[in-house]
Amino acid sequence: MASIVNPDPFTTRPEIEGTFGVVTSTHWIATAVGMAILEKGGNAFDAGVATAFTLQVVEPHLNGPGGDVPIIVHDVRRGRTEVICGQGPAPARATIAHYKSEGLDMVPGTGLLAACVPGTFESWMMLLRDYGTLRLRDVLEPAISYAGDGYPLVERACATIQTVEQLFRQHWPTSAAVYLPNGEVPKPGTLFTNKTLAATYTRILSEAESGGGRDAEIERARKAWSQGFVAEAIDKFCRTQEMMDVSGSPHRGVLSADDMARWEPTVEAPLTYDYGRYTVCKAGVWSQGPVTLQQLALLKGFALDGLDPTGPEFIHLQIECAKLAFADREKFYGDPKFNEIPIATLLSDAYNDERRKLVTDKASLDFTPGSVEGFGGVVKLRRAEGSREAVGALGAGEPTVGRFGEVRGDTVHFDIIDKAGNLVSSTPSGGWLQSSPVIPELGFCLGSRAQMFWLEENHPASLAPGKRPRTTLSPTMALRDGEPYLAWGSPGGDQQDQWITQFFLRHVHCNLNLQEAIDAPAWHSEHFPISFWPRTSRPGVLVVENRVPKATIENLRERGHIVEVGPDWSEGRLTAASRVGPRRRAAANPRGMQGYAAGR
Repeated sequence: MASIVNPDPFTTRPEIEGTFGVVTSTHWIATAVGMAILEKGGNAFDAGVATAFTLQVVEPHLNGPGGDVPIIVHDVRRGRTEVICGQGPAPARATIAHYKSEGLDMVPGTGLLAACVPGTFESWMMLLRDYGTLRLRDVLEPAISYAGDGYPLVERACATIQTVEQLFRQHWPTSAAVYLPNGEVPKPGTLFTNKTLAATYTRILSEAESGGGRDAEIERARKAWSQGFVAEAIDKFCRTQEMMDVSGSPHRGVLSADDMARWEPTVEAPLTYDYGRYTVCKAGVWSQGPVTLQQLALLKGFALDGLDPTGPEFIHLQIECAKLAFADREKFYGDPKFNEIPIATLLSDAYNDERRKLVTDKASLDFTPGSVEGFGGVVKLRRAEGSREAVGALGAGEPTVGRFGEVRGDTVHFDIIDKAGNLVSSTPSGGWLQSSPVIPELGFCLGSRAQMFWLEENHPASLAPGKRPRTTLSPTMALRDGEPYLAWGSPGGDQQDQWITQFFLRHVHCNLNLQEAIDAPAWHSEHFPISFWPRTSRPGVLVVENRVPKATIENLRERGHIVEVGPDWSEGRLTAASRVGPRRRAAANPRGMQGYAAGR
């Protein structure tokens, strides 16, 4: 009888497997909090809310209460997959004319003028109220405890604070008061507190618990946020403070309490694409999510089964299809409430059969969006000079990866599946500590997602009051043979839907399990314009991990790719979770040494 030998190669951690439930996120503490909620009897949606509030506290350089969030859920009771849009819109006073009157030709990447309506709190309240089962205290207490009593600050948070130290000292004293305790950049491992934030959430909880049942509590919490003391403090700060931003000049904000009171998150059906056995679900064209679907629509025409996932053909085909899909993102995507977006055409076989002909054996150095008569805007390319830096001394850009993939922070992400089979996948972001000065009464800052608008007229992503910016945030879900199967995603700005697609291709075509597909060598293109200030592109540039074989790198260079080689473990921040029958599986990314999966 043959001996039973584990045939699998080394992975950095096990693929978690069980039948009770799994939680995976970009920080081990948040994962543990989410798992504790499942153990307490909460469902995946309860666990998601608690995980999200904890991530705001323990990864303040990556997300915060002032940010935004898309959420994809599959609720087994409802029997359908849905998207919660927690992307707040531009304020009523955010007009192109106003920004140009301030001497700006781009929305600044930091400061008060970059703020949209904060979307996270209202979205988590909707998830808790309509999909969850627990009380507000159950899901908010862990975050309050960590903010008030302290948590170990990760090295990248300290490095981010050091990057913007002089900005804080010279221009943003309210941020210095929180993030430079005793006047110093905190050291990694410091038990860090944000007692003002703890007090803010404690006050919301106190006002919520003044009587009535669960739904009444949640509604009072919402009112405290969007019509109460939180909105009032934000309104006052934007009206009265002129704060320095990346433009080099100080500006007042335009966000008001009225903007906050008028907005609430919405629920919609996901955009989907059928790819073999799989139906891949993404948020709509107000996000960059559909570029994953567009890549799959192009890749469908190539024979990927059995290709080496670190070989030149696999990498080349994915990158060339990404260039075409992201070019369409730049030309066509925007808020569908303001512009009709031809997404049905962009995902159609006829359109992609034509676009696929542009993929050759050579790397394209051209920016080539498609043509759909009557749709799209003109894209003005700004070529980057030298390397692409992610977080500058003035806090600009999404905290993502630098030229060589060195982590300067990220967004955050989590995936959760419970015993009943409910799934949630979410990518909260924005409101990171370097985006905007701290509002002193609240202990958190506003987001900077408005930098994704253009200040030119007649583009689907042009700035307009009440319009949603075309966010990069992009959670993903997939059905297999019609059954909910997989939830996954990654932080990383414009790289998100590159790493998300790569993971899926490795899992589907190369039969790698969730952990193997995350651990595998990865890469990203910088060919197309970034979504963040200063909106530059680096045509032909392909950044790969050093673990990509040398022969592959040479072959890619021969094809015309401008290959830059980064450190061994520098690309992607993926997490993933799956369900098959009673089995629950999860995996997390080892890069950055923060993410973890748990389950049983």
